[in-house]
Amino acid sequence: MTQGSTDNTGASMTVELDLAGPISSYTVFRADGTPVGTTDFVAISGTSEERIFFHTEVCQDFGERALVALLVSTALTDSIRESVAVVPLCPMFARHLRVNGDEFIANGGVFRQPTPADIGVITRATLGEARGHVSGRIDDVTP
Repeated sequence: MTQGSTDNTGASMTVELDLAGPISSYTVFRADGTPVGTTDFVAISGTSEERIFFHTEVCQDFGERALVALLVSTALTDSIRESVAVVPLCPMFARHLRVNGDEFIANGGVFRQPTPADIGVITRATLGEARGHVSGRIDDVTP
């Protein structure tokens, strides 16, 4: 999935979702196709789907262009549309939800606080030890 947008300078940006591996991501690209930021997550399937967002990074040269907000907002909008709960392990995600959580919930979003088990899920995924990987999701793992 690809969504077009602009940064706070008016420059054209594109945000793409990649669900190809145990670690999925949203990546923001400049108009010329250069990636300038990403936010990574692991999708957990269970009674309801959750996405544990654990890392967000934007190139220093683009830090003043509100790209973190663009990445986080895109991910949160998708989570509402797809009825996916968000787990903000990433400090940038957590900060955004502290400020905008009421609005996110009012728009149909769901999030919960991370637990120590979530850190274990992320550790296994980043070490390539996640079992039950199916289409970018970690199945049969209790967060």
